[in-house]
Order: sequence, then C-alpha cells, then structure tokens
Amino acid sequence: MIDVLLGLQWGDEGKGKIVDYLAQKYDIIARFQGGPNAGHTLYVDGNKVVLHTIPSGVFQEHCLNLIGNGVVIDPVTLQNEIQKILPLCPSLLSRLFVSHRAHIITPTHRALDAASELAKGADKIGSTLKGIGPAYMDKTGRNGLRVGDIMSPNFNEKYEKLKNKHLQMLRQYDQVVDWQAWEEPFLTAVEQMRHLQIVNAEYWLDNHLNAGKKVLAEGAQGSMLDIDFGTYPFVTSSNTIAAGVCSGLGVAPSRIGEVYGITKAYCTRVGGGPFPTELHDETGAELRAAGNEFGATTGRPRRCGWIDLVALRYSVMLSGVTQLIITKADVMDQFNPVKAAVAYLVNGVETKEFPYDVCDMEITPVYQSFAGWDKPVAECTSYDELPQVFKNYCHFVEQYLQTKIAYVSNGTGRDQLLAIS
Repeated sequence: MIDVLLGLQWGDEGKGKIVDYLAQKYDIIARFQGGPNAGHTLYVDGNKVVLHTIPSGVFQEHCLNLIGNGVVIDPVTLQNEIQKILPLCPSLLSRLFVSHRAHIITPTHRALDAASELAKGADKIGSTLKGIGPAYMDKTGRNGLRVGDIMSPNFNEKYEKLKNKHLQMLRQYDQVVDWQAWEEPFLTAVEQMRHLQIVNAEYWLDNHLNAGKKVLAEGAQGSMLDIDFGTYPFVTSSNTIAAGVCSGLGVAPSRIGEVYGITKAYCTRVGGGPFPTELHDETGAELRAAGNEFGATTGRPRRCGWIDLVALRYSVMLSGVTQLIITKADVMDQFNPVKAAVAYLVNGVETKEFPYDVCDMEITPVYQSFAGWDKPVAECTSYDELPQVFKNYCHFVEQYLQTKIAYVSNGTGRDQLLAIS
C-alpha cells in the first residue's frame, strides 16, 4: 500500500520534518507533484537543510527516494541540492531515482514566468518565478521536455524547438528577462542529470509494491493551493490533494492506504490570494515572530492568522484524511486566548462550507476562543505531560474535523513529535 502525506493549508505546514520522522517505517519516499517552489525544512545533526526537489526521506539511510512523473524539475536546482546534501549524506545518489516522465523546467520557462507575473501588475498571483507554471502549461499543451528526453540523441533539437516557441511568446511582453545567463548552467546540469538513476517509475513502484515494500507519497505546497479545489486563481499548477498521487506516480487508487494531513496550529500564507483569518494587527505580527514565519524557498515574510477550521475541514474532506498532524503547537504557548474560525459569514449568511470563489466574496470568520495552555507544550515529552486544556482543545478539533489527531509537533527538533493517544 501507498500511504500519503500532504499539507492541508496554503503550504509551509512542516511536511519535511514529518516525512523525515515517518520515513523510519517506510522503504520508499516518493514526491508526486510540485517543483522547486517547495521548501521542506529538516534539521539534521544541528544543520538546517531545505529540500526543494529531493524527497524528505533522503536522510534515512534505508530509504529509497523517488522523484515522480508529477514533479517538474529544474536541473540546476536539483544539482545544487545534490551538492549540498552529499557531504551530509554520501549515499544519496545510490538511493535517488527519477521518473522518465517528469517534466523539465528550462531557462525560458523561468523567463516566461517572470515576464507574465510582472505584466500582471497589481493582479499578480504571487508566483515564485521559478518557471513552474509555464512548465506545467507546456506539459498539458503537449510541448514539454521530459527527463527521458535528455537521453535522446536529438535532445538538443527538442530543446531548441521549445526555446524558440518560448522566445516568440516573450515578444508579447514589454519586460526584458536575461534568460541567456541561465542557459549554460542549465545545459551543464542536464549533462549531470544523465548520470542519475532514471527509471520507468510506474513499473519501478509496482515491482516494489508487489514485493511488499512500504511507500510514502510526499506532497508539496498545500491543499488550498490545488489547481482545481484551491483558492483559484491564487493556486499552484498541480493537484496537491490525495487524488494527485495516482496521476503523479502512476498508481491505482486501490493502492492508497493511510492519508496523513498536516496543519499548523495557526494559518500562514505567502504571496497574494484570499486568507479569511489573516490578522493585520499586533497578534499577526507576534505569530510571525514566534513562528519564524519566513519562506524556506523565497525568504518572504508569511501572512499569519488564526487556524481556519472551515478551510481545514474542506481539505480533510477532499483527501479523505485518516490521521491529522498538528505542527508548531509550541508557537501557541504564548497566546491567551487561542482562537479558531468555526464558521464564515459570507455576504451576511453563516456557513461552514468553504465558498467556491473566496476572491470576490465578503467573508468574516466566526471565531471560538479557547483558554491558553497553563503549561508550555514545548516542554512536554509525552502525551501524558500535555496540559489538560491543550488536550481539550485537540478534542474539539477532532470533533469538528471528524478526524483523529495522530501527532503533535511541539518544536523544531526531529524528536519533538508527540503521539496522541
């Protein structure tokens, strides 16, 4: 069976740490979507490591790691990541596999991303400008370059054809992007990619599953950024919910087992887009400072607000989450009261359903307040040590979401993860 781990908010939920922890009981960790806009942060032997493309099981020596067909890969970002990880993990290359069918981000994809975003002006969607959207557009437009193409004798011809198409598109924009400076490092990185273990991933996975191996599928970004069900158009370019596992790895729905969903104890968002519980006041600033809320990939300060249980229940429903994991619970130690949105007033009407179009609706969160903890959860080393008021809060969340909380993360350390009984 394939278990799934994904974020339930707008990304940055702490997926990297959780995958690193759960990887101890899996044989294979497989990324099924997204690109180098992902930033999964791990702390390994006191070193902060941010993974953008490589699966987060890489520091578990027994784990094989697969970059699936649903991922879009920037060869330069991947090679830089490999070089940073190798000193900490010499066995990396022997345990890293890449799908033939994963698509490649080219320098002109990045140029199109930058030019398009600049042209939007005040209407920009908050792209990370890494070429991900244009790469997925070429994928669905049947023009893209795939990893398997780099092994073809006519790769250069395919690359030039795609580049020339992009150059024609760039002429419609007033903005000039110096993509030429990116081309030489790109071609060098492509040459290095040819030495990686490139596989027919759907067969590779099927063989391992038939041999009884345990697989954990790792998502990037968050459920509320899903191209179909997120806060469109302020979304990413792939399916970030559990359904994306099947198309992003080439596996049947009957193979899916447990679905782990991760949420922070509060909400954050980077870039533009609707955010019903965002706090523009001192409390929001305090959340940002306490949680060190700055993007692992972009460094951008994150927008912060109280936890949104309406949006969270929507995400839980979409992916059939069976086990909930709450991260950064320790950040809430200093807040009293702690608030949670339990309904919305949408154009004056109360609802617990997440609206179709949150961009053009007047939404006011309806909050329920909870007493702050009488003991810092950061100091707890087991469920029994957790303050009762915190346990009561967790019970409320479970009842509201109709999903069991399996773990609570109460610090950045790899061992700061409490199983909830």
